Parts: sequence; C-alpha cells; structure tokens
Amino acid sequence: MARRPVGGARGQARRVRRGVRRRWLNWSRARRELKPAQYGNLVDYHIHTKLCGHAYGEPAEYVREALRRGLTEIGFADHMPLLHIRDEHLTMEPHELPEYVALVREMQERSFGITIRLGIEMDYFPDQMDEIWAAAAGIEFDYVYGAVHYIDGWGFGDSRRLSSYRGRDPDETYGRYFDLFCEAAREGGFDIMAHPDLVKKHGIVTSVPVDDMYEAAARTLAEANVAIEVNTSGIRKRVVEPYPSLGFLKACAREGVPVTLGSDAHVPAQVGMDFDVALELLSAAGIREIATFERRKLTLRAL
Repeated sequence: MARRPVGGARGQARRVRRGVRRRWLNWSRARRELKPAQYGNLVDYHIHTKLCGHAYGEPAEYVREALRRGLTEIGFADHMPLLHIRDEHLTMEPHELPEYVALVREMQERSFGITIRLGIEMDYFPDQMDEIWAAAAGIEFDYVYGAVHYIDGWGFGDSRRLSSYRGRDPDETYGRYFDLFCEAAREGGFDIMAHPDLVKKHGIVTSVPVDDMYEAAARTLAEANVAIEVNTSGIRKRVVEPYPSLGFLKACAREGVPVTLGSDAHVPAQVGMDFDVALELLSAAGIREIATFERRKLTLRAL
C-alpha cells in the first residue's frame, strides 16, 4: 500500500476507527434505511449495469429496488467504453454502447411508475476527449458524469491492483488527482463530476492541507458550471465515508456548486444505499436542494 505520512500508533488508531465504523455501518444498515416518503424527493443517478463487467443483475432488478425504497427518479450511468484500454472487467466494449442505450430506453418505456434517466460515466483522459465524445455522438444523454480514475495512465482506483500504490508518494498522488479533477471540470464537457475525492478510496492520507485542494476544486466547479454528486459507495470501501468529504462539500456549498446523489450501485441491493448518511452530510454542509437533470438541463429540487 501507499506510504502513509501518519504511521505508528496514530496510523494504527485511524485504521482501527475505520474498522469499527465499517462494522457499525454494516450492522445498522437495515435499521438506518430511510422511509419511502423520505426517498420521495431524492434521486439516485449513479447506477451501473452488468455490461461494465463488474456489476451484477438485470436493469429491471435495479429499478424494482428503487421502487421498493420509494425513489421516484433514478438514472443509469454505466462506464463509457475506454477507447484505448481493453479490460472486460472495467467497462463495456465500444460495440456494446448501443446495447447499453437500448437497455435503458427499454426500462424507460416499461410501466414501472418511476422516472428513469439515461446517463453515462465518462473517464477523463487529457488529449483524448474529442475522440471520446465522438464515440458518444448522437446519443441524447440526460447527464454525463466526468470521472478521474486514472492518474497519468495509472488506474489508482482499481481494487485489483493495490500493490501499485507501493512506493508512491501520497502527497504527490493527491496533488495530481486534484489537478486532473479541476482540469476535467474545466475542459471535459461534463455535467457532474463523479465521486469527488476518489483519491481517498483505499485509505491513503496526505500531509498536504486538503482544504486548499477542496477550495480550488470548488471554485473551478463553480466557474465551469459543473455539479458534483454525494456518492455513498465510499462507505463500502476502505475509506468508509462518502465522496466527497464534508470539508469538500462545504467548500462546494460556499461556491454554490449544485449537488446530486448517487449510490454507485453495482448490484441491485445497493440502489439508494446509505442515503441517510448522504442526507446528514448535505445537512451538515447547509445544502437544501439537489440537482436533477433531463436532456442535460439542470433543475434544482428542494430536499
């Protein structure tokens, strides 16, 4: 794993606290689940399909779970094909993109009694965005997530390759991630930036003041008119907290950055999961509205 600036007893204490929090969140999940009426004003815009190679279940199963919870609006946002990387466990293949669109359109046409949006999660690769957008030409998405999963070719978010962190400086990793995040917000053409501060996913920490990074990222998002999501999947990862952290979310709130919600569901049971924690985070940041999208037009909805 990555070198941690805080080691010894303090580092061990941090890992113990995370372990305790993970066990408590897992144990209390059913008891903490929001009531259907509480889900009524919320959305879950970050739902995957099995076409990405690391999700399971049929689209209708995700829709039914959303209905069970009480959600009235959801969106599928599977991974856009990686044009220059071939890995069947990361994204759909380029020829499968029309199949993905057809699957979501089929869900929209069926009588589920729920609004279903067509989204996509598009990786940011400097100098490749024209080609990536060309591959999506003609598809009328409701929203496009931008994502930074790669730092100069390194797939830092890939849980299969944790050994790749060995010997890397976490301060440099954080700094480069946020540089790319800001660049993606300015130049990627995205509507929403997915799982902000994903760099913390595997529990690495930095000695560099993160508040400075948060403030710079929030200003960039505001200037670029790009929203972010509160993504609850981080609770299921080693970091055991949503993306973004409260400090980052507060910075976005000060800058007036719109915020939406996503579970990053890869199995049906994860739809809307841990949204009680998301609502607590939004409340702590002073956010009283969430962003919704239709044909890439943003509308704010009161919580």
